[in-house]
Amino acid sequence: MTATEPRPQWELRTRRTAYIVSLLPARDGLVLDHWGAPAATAPWAEPTRVVGMVPESDVSPLEFASDGQRHTAFAELLIDRGNGRTGARWTVLDDLAADSHRLTVPFIDETGTLRLELHYATSPEHDAVRRWVRLTNTGSEAVELRRAFSAGWNLPLGPHVRVEHLAGWWAGETRRRSTDLEAATLSIGSRMGITGFEHAPVLTLTAATNTSEAYGIALAWSGSWRMRAESPAVGRHVRVSGGPHEDTTVVALLPGETYESPESIGVRSDAGSDGIRRAWHEYERTLARDHGEHHRPVVYNSWYATTFNVREEHQAVLAERAARLGAEVFVLDDGWFAGRDDDTRGLGDWRPDSQKFPDGLRPLADRVRGLGMRFGVWIEPECVDPDSDLFRAHPDWIYRADGRPALTIRNQYVLDLGRPEVEAWIADVLRRLLDSAPITYLKWDMNRAVTDGGRPGDPHGREWSIQHVRAYHRLLDLLRSEFPEVTVEACASGGARIDLAVLARSDVVWTSDEVGPRDRLAIQHGFLTAYPASVMSSWVTDEPGSVDRSSASLGYRFAVAMCGVLGVGADLLRWNDVELERGAAMVAAYKDLRGVVHRGEAYFHGDPADPTYAIEFRGPDDDPRQVLLVFDRDRERRRDRDAVRIRPVALRPGTSYRSDAFALPVTAGGPPFTVPFRWAEDADVLVLTPIDNQEEP
Repeated sequence: MTATEPRPQWELRTRRTAYIVSLLPARDGLVLDHWGAPAATAPWAEPTRVVGMVPESDVSPLEFASDGQRHTAFAELLIDRGNGRTGARWTVLDDLAADSHRLTVPFIDETGTLRLELHYATSPEHDAVRRWVRLTNTGSEAVELRRAFSAGWNLPLGPHVRVEHLAGWWAGETRRRSTDLEAATLSIGSRMGITGFEHAPVLTLTAATNTSEAYGIALAWSGSWRMRAESPAVGRHVRVSGGPHEDTTVVALLPGETYESPESIGVRSDAGSDGIRRAWHEYERTLARDHGEHHRPVVYNSWYATTFNVREEHQAVLAERAARLGAEVFVLDDGWFAGRDDDTRGLGDWRPDSQKFPDGLRPLADRVRGLGMRFGVWIEPECVDPDSDLFRAHPDWIYRADGRPALTIRNQYVLDLGRPEVEAWIADVLRRLLDSAPITYLKWDMNRAVTDGGRPGDPHGREWSIQHVRAYHRLLDLLRSEFPEVTVEACASGGARIDLAVLARSDVVWTSDEVGPRDRLAIQHGFLTAYPASVMSSWVTDEPGSVDRSSASLGYRFAVAMCGVLGVGADLLRWNDVELERGAAMVAAYKDLRGVVHRGEAYFHGDPADPTYAIEFRGPDDDPRQVLLVFDRDRERRRDRDAVRIRPVALRPGTSYRSDAFALPVTAGGPPFTVPFRWAEDADVLVLTPIDNQEEP
């Protein structure tokens, strides 16, 4: 390519934006030209400046970089060919594939033995740009990838940026955090072998002085991962990279083998972080197989009522109460399988305990179905107890390091899903279980980190994290294809396995083991900034919070759970008839509003730590109601001079709304109204219905 030849440029369209990239003049890399409203854009050019001691490739906004291509700057790909030979230089090949929604740009390295493909995909349904890479070893020698990230995103936000992210701990997941970066790097991730509690794989970035232009970057990966955001000392491109965590992953590419990275997904908005939240929700709804009620049912789960003390008749009595409450699924939790009287044994022996269920699970399942509910069970197929028939038969199936005793956490080991025989065994367990009784709900749990991952003597042994995750994904795909009627709830000691890859393969996710209502509200507040209410499982229980243990009414507990997919986990045998009747009325109210919450858009009023906090759901076009769930910390409002007032922020312009809570109509831009707290003394559920959609008397 000469200096006068036009540079190849490609435009990918999303619902509202264009993502435009071009080749560098030397045809050795791809750079971002524009990401925003569709516009004619010239190919990127290096600004006039003194680069100094480093090559230009180290300061260019490359879409993806390797060592050997970059020398002093961060690179998404680290290549080790052995004998001290590292890195690669790239040249574009001619067999590109491109249209308005797909782009594949192939490169070959200087040896002609390593092929790199940059992949892009967009859709007119949403504003997400999906990116991933594929590498193929066409040579005769093995190559190791010591880092194999998915993409490099170049965001024109300047050197001082604000990064919003979600951080937490067990029973305290997805707490909102904000970090200002100036000539610095933020790195988050997980080394647990699963997505983890400490961070969610999603970042929102804005310029520190102008928060309207915003970008969101996420990683669709359910194993060990890392994301990093680097603000430059000079220049305007903040770089965000991410992929499987290099501390736990080395990919071996033997001759003829191919590695494909997880997807990295990006969204952009001119409406700040609120716009990013809406963009994520819009995209994530396209991941769901449907938006109906079957796969987002009202669940009753028996764990808090029975723990391991599972008896068939007791479960049947609980099911009768759950049916009175209006539950649509009854889920039998831990303790149903052979030898499982506590958490020290039985895990891995996935057959009904003959003492507890002498005729198997079918009799209980049939009784549950006779009450008008579906039947479900809890399972943790990736783990095994030392005291189990499975471990005694296959002690070699677990992760362990040569020469060191196997490490237990929660009295259990993790099965090595990278072994084909282990994956096949789990697939057989799932098929036999689901064929044994009318089970149409499966809660898949994972209750410990992977330790001593690897497989000594296997050239691919250091890819254990990737292999485990891909097997887990294949098993979820098996459930969806062979048992499409089965609803899958993804869980990992709470919210330790929530990411876009899980959302694409499950129906709901267990957000946290924290079920205390006030603490749970703070977790849900962060969760909803990245993920939609339609996947957020939330239970009503009798448990206090771990941090905020102040009392909350039954109505408050229901209102918290109604912000997502409502479930109940309380011991219903301890509820009196008044509580059951009140609970049944609130379940019925939730069912009426479920479509607005699950298919609408969420807006926040303040923070859960504020004296008054609310979540507002603006319903979809086919159900244009407005739902406000209001939460109050001051339970003595009746004696206050200042009543709680709220002004909806997402009413449709020019539309008047009515509610049986108010005498006068409510309109966009109108005065705030007083919250009557008729639902409960410390919470209210307000429904605003467009007057134009109601029949006139």
